[in-house]
Amino acid sequence: MPLRVLVAGVSTRAAAESAARAGFAVTAIDAFADLDQHPSVQAHSLQDTFSPDAASRLAATIECDAVAYGSNYENHPDAVIRLARGRALWGNAPDVLERVRDPLLLTQTLRRRGCAAPDVHDESRILRPESPHHRAWLVKPRASGGGHRVRLWRRGARVPRGCYLQEFVEGTPGSVVFVAAGGRAVPLGVSRQLIGEEPFGASGYQYCGNILGAASPGDAAACALADAVCGEFGLVGVNGIDFVAKQGVPYAVEVNPRWCASMELVERAFGLSVFGAHAAACRDGVLPDFDLARARCAAGAVGKAVVFALHDVAVGDTHAWLPEADRARTSGVRDVPHPGARIRAGRPVCTVFATARDEAECHASLVRHAERVYAELTRDRPPGML
Repeated sequence: MPLRVLVAGVSTRAAAESAARAGFAVTAIDAFADLDQHPSVQAHSLQDTFSPDAASRLAATIECDAVAYGSNYENHPDAVIRLARGRALWGNAPDVLERVRDPLLLTQTLRRRGCAAPDVHDESRILRPESPHHRAWLVKPRASGGGHRVRLWRRGARVPRGCYLQEFVEGTPGSVVFVAAGGRAVPLGVSRQLIGEEPFGASGYQYCGNILGAASPGDAAACALADAVCGEFGLVGVNGIDFVAKQGVPYAVEVNPRWCASMELVERAFGLSVFGAHAAACRDGVLPDFDLARARCAAGAVGKAVVFALHDVAVGDTHAWLPEADRARTSGVRDVPHPGARIRAGRPVCTVFATARDEAECHASLVRHAERVYAELTRDRPPGML
């Protein structure tokens, strides 16, 4: 009988699908219960009422052997405690989350280990004695996620409660994802992040996708970030680090100590079972025999982009989107909304995928996919009329 695994988070489709393909009996709790969830997954949607606390309360009524979590549980250690009560936790423990999500501690740790990280400042502590007024800074919520509510700091403005200042680094946003156990990390992918891009309905510092392409000179330094964080904080299972690459040097801006959005690109590009690696690391302390540099030699570029609603919309019969999702493992539409769903402006509609020879071609293909999605949407037409 397969182990029963419960996966909870804002969006679980990719992680739950990976777990089901790895042979687990999967229950998922999220905000969407997408139409294209893996057919063996028992999906529960909390819709607009989703929160880690609400998801954990529902999870307590469901029998399972192990639990795993995604976004935005990393900001709610108490919800992780409730989620894991009475079953195995496959993921980082609450005390680990509290330490690794502390921006001041993270910066100090990385710099002590010879890694680059932007300065951090709040109203009670200053990492460096120099004034923050002489550089550009971002205001970021401590319970951050997806770039929401991140903005440039206006000089002289008060730092809001629950927020901090992080030095603005001019460069290319990226991320490294890895699996960890026993203080060691095995890198699984280094990708470019898509941030605030208008073709996908995003703005500001809002996350809207990743492109996993050819190797770059900064990859080794990005992987060194993973080693440093694992060695200091004792991470386990799959994790990610967001960074900004400036002149080839990755400046770590945040650790995501859970399943990350770019991990399904790793599966598409390299054929690795990411949830299988996560389970083995958490349950048995075993890391995969995987060489990222060798794997990337034969790969082109694979990307994903989240398409956000430009205005309030109603979708029609989205079953028509499913054949493309099922047929194409390298392109197409995923995270398909249910027929008749009404989606508010700024909320995600779906995710589009593309593969190409290089990153530029992949990005252009993602934009074309997004244009086709927008062509299917209408502001006022009743459901079923698309």
